[in-house]
Formats: sequence, structure tokens, C-alpha cells
Amino acid sequence: MANERTFLLTAVEPVATATWRLRLSGDTTGLCRAGQFVMVSVPGRYLRRPISVCDCEPGLLTLIVKVMGEGTAELVSLAPGTPLQLLCGLGNGFDIEATPRDKEAMIIGGGVGVAPLLLLCKQLREADRHVTAVLGFNTRADIFLERELEAAGADVIVATADGTAGCQGFVTDAIRMCSLKSDYFYACGPRPMLKAVCQQLRQAGEVSTEERMGCGAGICYGCTCQTTDGPKRTCKEGPVFKKEELVW
Repeated sequence: MANERTFLLTAVEPVATATWRLRLSGDTTGLCRAGQFVMVSVPGRYLRRPISVCDCEPGLLTLIVKVMGEGTAELVSLAPGTPLQLLCGLGNGFDIEATPRDKEAMIIGGGVGVAPLLLLCKQLREADRHVTAVLGFNTRADIFLERELEAAGADVIVATADGTAGCQGFVTDAIRMCSLKSDYFYACGPRPMLKAVCQQLRQAGEVSTEERMGCGAGICYGCTCQTTDGPKRTCKEGPVFKKEELVW
């Protein structure tokens, strides 16, 4: 159930081109399912900004913010010590149990879609799943969370569109070139990437979709996407859907 909580911004750190890590202290009870998100109220702005939960531990929440417009630019310019209102407990997260115990899980992220993979990786490793992370970026300067995912126990493969780091190409190219295998996959990123991943990989999996959101609580229907069971709200029934549910 969605609920509003006050968090204190404790740190704002640049991690890549136009990309920042925000650390917030507050009540994280019930927020720590990988794949969920929060709606952050930016002072002076009417609409909240939906931000994936990157990491979560008791009393500490980590968000990754990609500056996309005036609202997110103002958010990352806030000074530590600023109180922020967050609408929490939002979204349907990843299913850790979908990967059988002691089996191979592949986590795939593109751009800012890499953000929720850190908490997902930690939870998969805690549940005794082996994890391979495939991360896609445009260029070397865009890369973030590579070291953190390695520290969390993942085998990390990076792809860049311009070839300045890792494999040249997209995540699908890296998966093919490295002959990567898994029993189940989890993906988050732009819709074209998710479509390509679902079409290329034969194994079962689930994806976290990126859609523009208004309310974040299922009221406005502004983030509706098409599924095999009809229109569904990304903020309510999603953002995570099974591979076979989505209509591309």
C-alpha cells in the first residue's frame, strides 16, 4: 500500500554523465523489494518524479537519478540536509523465487535501467542464485554501478554502443558474443532494449518497463501499457511484468 514518508537527503554524488546517486535516511520498512519505486516530491514542482529503488537497507535508501529535465536537475541540486517527501511502497517488484535455487540468473540493464539491478543482485545472491549482470550504455562516461555489482557477487559484462568500454554494441550483442546462458532473466531499460532481449532470449524472464507517470498510484492511468490480458498500469500492475505478458 502506498504511503507518504519524510526522508532526509544525506548525500548527492555524481556517478556518470548527468547521473547522480542520492542517499536518503528515513523509515525504509517495507520498501526493500527489488524492482519497486518511489515518487519523489521536488520542492516547488507539482508532479512527483518516479525513481527506482537502487539499494535499500534499514534506515538508508539509495536512488539513482538521471537528469532528464528541469525537475530532475533541481532534485540533484538540492543540498544535503534537505527533507524530501516520498510516496513509498509502489509497484510490483521482481520475483526472486522465479530463478530456481542454485541456478543461473541473468540481470540485464540499459542506461538508467541499471539502477534497480543492485538490490536485485544482492537479493539473488542472498538466495543462493548465481548472477551474471549485462549492462548497456552509450559510452564509457555513462557507466555506473559496475564495481558495486561486482562487489555484490555478480559476474559483470559491459557493452557500449560506441565501443569505448567492454563489448561494442548493445546488451543483446554482448549476450551473443559472450555466449551467456542462464535459467531465468530479469531486465530493465528502454522499451526497444526490452523488446530485443525478449525476442532473443528463449528462457523465461521478466522485465521492468519505463513509462511516463503522473500519480504513481494507479489513479490517473497515464502509464498504461498493452499486455496479453489487456491494458495494465505500469505503476500498479507493473512495472515488472513476465516476458510473455507484454505486447510489443
